[in-house]
Amino acid sequence: MHALVTGVAGFIGSTLAERLLADGADVIGLDCFTDYYPRAIKERNLASLAGRPAFRFVESSLQQADLPRLLSDRTHVFHLAAQAGVRKSWGRDFAVYTENNIAATQILLEACTTRPLERVVYASSSSVYGDSVSMPMREDALPQPVSPYGVSKLAAEQLCYLYYSNYGIPAVSLRYFTVYGPRQRPDMGFHKFLRAAILGHPITLYGDGEQTRDFTFVADAVSATVAAASRGVPGRVYNIGGGSRVSINEVLDLIGRVAGRRPPVAGDPAQKGDMRHTYADTSLARGELGFAPTVDLEQGLAAEHKWLTETL
Repeated sequence: MHALVTGVAGFIGSTLAERLLADGADVIGLDCFTDYYPRAIKERNLASLAGRPAFRFVESSLQQADLPRLLSDRTHVFHLAAQAGVRKSWGRDFAVYTENNIAATQILLEACTTRPLERVVYASSSSVYGDSVSMPMREDALPQPVSPYGVSKLAAEQLCYLYYSNYGIPAVSLRYFTVYGPRQRPDMGFHKFLRAAILGHPITLYGDGEQTRDFTFVADAVSATVAAASRGVPGRVYNIGGGSRVSINEVLDLIGRVAGRRPPVAGDPAQKGDMRHTYADTSLARGELGFAPTVDLEQGLAAEHKWLTETL
């Protein structure tokens, strides 16, 4: 495999690049270090990749990259570059999401039309579903996102499909359900909760804590992504969920066990755009990708706690 990984300095992107290298691939990693969180964190994510002979890093946005040159000898593209975050996607900031999530995806897909690629794997999100679909969420449900971020991820999914339909690009989309683990972004809930528990700081909990998420450990998400590169059916969308659906209040109890203390909680109203529940039906991914999560929530939290303890 000769892979291009966009968003390679991110949480999932860097973990994916490590896995691809371990599997014998050579990897070109692309990242432009958007300012959503500090560059130093992303550079630390890349530290284990630097200097490896099968890895080359290119600092650029997709809009500015020389994509014909980067794609000239690639067999696979893993498109993880995106502007993250539900709560920051409103108002004027939505322009950042349309540029980085929609326009950048179209530019990449257009460049792929001239290459005989084996797969293009796009990292989508459970945020595309919204709150109106039945549980567990199935890929054939009508998506109705409740955040601008979710709209941008769904639009990019549709771009992948139309480039498959019109140009034959072998694009596969993966709807990740709340990925966590070592290197998780500092704005994400588990990172905040575990950090607070380690440091003895209070946390802010939005809503009543009874909202639920289907949490997916990063190594399981990466395994599904690698499987999609060989087994994913072009034009298809797959749910990638860890099977660890619990409430946020239950998460805090688990963190208390893992970290030795439960962080004190201050309540705030629920935030607009936050989905009430997520729960993935992963039968399609199990059947076609051979996807089977291997890390349960307590094990995964312990791994993230260990990583945070060593990096703080």
